[in-house]
Amino acid sequence: MAKHGKRYSDVLKKAPTGLVSLEEAVAFVKANANAKFDETVEIAMRLGVDFKKSDQTVRGTVNLPHGTGKTVRVIVFAAGTHADEAKEAGAEEVGYEDLIEKVKNGWTDFDVAISTTDAMKEVRKIARVLGPRGLMPNPKTGTVTDDTAAAVKAAKGGKVDFRMDRTGNVCVLCGKSSFDADKLVGNINAIVAAVQSERPAAAKGTFIRSLTVSSTMGVGVRVQLKAEDAV
Repeated sequence: MAKHGKRYSDVLKKAPTGLVSLEEAVAFVKANANAKFDETVEIAMRLGVDFKKSDQTVRGTVNLPHGTGKTVRVIVFAAGTHADEAKEAGAEEVGYEDLIEKVKNGWTDFDVAISTTDAMKEVRKIARVLGPRGLMPNPKTGTVTDDTAAAVKAAKGGKVDFRMDRTGNVCVLCGKSSFDADKLVGNINAIVAAVQSERPAAAKGTFIRSLTVSSTMGVGVRVQLKAEDAV
């Protein structure tokens, strides 16, 4: 069993034991995010799906209205004008066969990988490197596109992916503890709405069963969901 330090234990003693409003949860997390760095705030949702069935997988993207507070390193697999547009939009690395070879050799010092549709036939060859790290470009998340400039700007401007894990949970970062509380609340509401929009047709009963807000080193606080959010 994992052991927690004194700071965590002290925060746990004063944490709410029941469900609280989203605003109260965010206020508590912010007030107690006292690590020596700007902690990331994230939410975890338990979904009411049969995660053993492939037609009930939940996956999508959301543009956080107030950004992530994180510097996102983007690479783009592209050639020609698409490559030039990606560079102008601020991608850290842009290339085609040379970049594919670099990743094939184990380089994964980036957060988002984008590919043009033509480049995907070669990018698929490094799926074993990108896939396990959640970095494989995918049309469903907007990372396989010929509008490379827009994709780079979206990735750097607050676009985040979410994907249900093998036990029916979804965890998504929603900002930094230094964010104003109303910005964190706005980001969380955007995430909840985006997850709701991806509800599988086959899912029955309550869709979002629980929602917890926490910071990197902090204690999770459970939120009282509004009826329209949980459905």
